[in-house]
Amino acid sequence: MPALSEVIAALEALWPPGQAEQWDAVGTVCGDTGNPEARVERVLFAVDPVQEVVDEAVRLGADLLVTHHPLYLRGTTTVAASTFKGRVVHTLIRNGIALHVAHTNADRADPGVSDALAGALGLRVTAPLVPDTDDPAGRRGLGRICELDEPVTLAAFAERAASRLPATAAGIRVAGDPEREVRTVAVCGGSGDSLFDVVRAAGADVYVTADLRHHPASEAQQQAAMPTGGGPALLDAAHWATEWPWTEQAAAQLDEISDRHGWNLRTHVSRTVTDPWTAHVASSSANPPPATGAGDTDTPGAPR
Repeated sequence: MPALSEVIAALEALWPPGQAEQWDAVGTVCGDTGNPEARVERVLFAVDPVQEVVDEAVRLGADLLVTHHPLYLRGTTTVAASTFKGRVVHTLIRNGIALHVAHTNADRADPGVSDALAGALGLRVTAPLVPDTDDPAGRRGLGRICELDEPVTLAAFAERAASRLPATAAGIRVAGDPEREVRTVAVCGGSGDSLFDVVRAAGADVYVTADLRHHPASEAQQQAAMPTGGGPALLDAAHWATEWPWTEQAAAQLDEISDRHGWNLRTHVSRTVTDPWTAHVASSSANPPPATGAGDTDTPGAPR
């Protein structure tokens, strides 16, 4: 079995910590990388380092848990087991499991999180949506611009996304004409409504991402309706669902490294759904908005 330090070095070669955003918290969270006796046989990949996933790692007998989301993104003053994150740390250490995080460095990698999302949707990647300026090959960066082998309607593409991404309570939200033809697709795993201007400039027919807020989405659709504006239709999937395909891609990358070095690692991908939403109740078409006085379109003082 390889030493933990060897496996961590391989992971950091795939997703260099220096390519993460400055605000991010990536790298090894716990695990004795300085101990040559710390060895790795089983590795579990997951999106979130939550208790359910850590318990899964314990049942599996994993020596290393690799997650996309950080455990402590904004720092902490305690790892007491009376806190839910402290409980995660205690469980990991008590069972000899290391935790390593690849977040925005995995987003920007080649291949990265958005490549995995594109692959899950059966798309052909043509370029990064926001290329890294320090990448001479022009393949690293945030998001991806993609093409379909054959054009389809927006409705058909939405059905494809719903059938190929992991099922969540929220499902897929769609904004746009269902009969609109889709040829080019922009994708960004995770929260992506800060990239609307770039997506519009790229000329994508549809944008697949997560966590779209009301105002940016509304403005994007109003812009798309302008005769001189144009813009993409929108597919808003669950954050977890857009990033989960990366776990399979990442496990395959480590498998390749293991084979090359003769490590005989056993990699596993968590199927535990850690999307925080647990149920969805569709609105009733028989329940229209309440009537208002003539010209009343908003309630004074109501939140927007």
